[in-house]
Amino acid sequence: MWAVYIDAVRTHLPQATIVFDRFHLSQHLSRAVDDVRRQTWRHMAGREKAEFKRTRFLWLTNPENLQRKERTRLSALLRLNSPIVKAYLLKEDLRRFWDYRSTAWAEGHLRQWLWRAAHSRLEPFKKLAQMLRTHLDGVLAWTRIRVTNGALEGMNNKVKVISHRAYGYRTAWTYIANIYHCCAGLPLP
Repeated sequence: MWAVYIDAVRTHLPQATIVFDRFHLSQHLSRAVDDVRRQTWRHMAGREKAEFKRTRFLWLTNPENLQRKERTRLSALLRLNSPIVKAYLLKEDLRRFWDYRSTAWAEGHLRQWLWRAAHSRLEPFKKLAQMLRTHLDGVLAWTRIRVTNGALEGMNNKVKVISHRAYGYRTAWTYIANIYHCCAGLPLP
């Protein structure tokens, strides 16, 4: 969602479809939920604050990945009339977007979610809705193409490890040769 990246892709690959990775979008969503959680925490006092302590994991984790005890605690927290509850429900509703197979249904769901987020009175969600609205084509492209850049992220991490392991290389050629060697699975000479 970086403008420079989008411009570079459009310049050098004009026929390419830009697809925004669902994991990066989920990261933005989690950040919005966490921002609301922090704001809510700041406005709480006394007993209510004690109940709310150490709940970050509960708000950010997918409910199907929670243990029974954690689900019970989350259920109790969801009964509170708090902005974080609204943020959590918005998060869970947007997660349903990834399950749609039809682009038209996904777009309808996303547009409804964008309206609810924009009118939620939660500033982090208003900003998130604006960002998603700006990049709507790239977000919806995921429903047609369903690709992630996980393999590329893994390759980038491998390249960073190669660089750190050697504490730098004297020449760019040596560095590139090591990248080819490690990432392409070439045998040792």
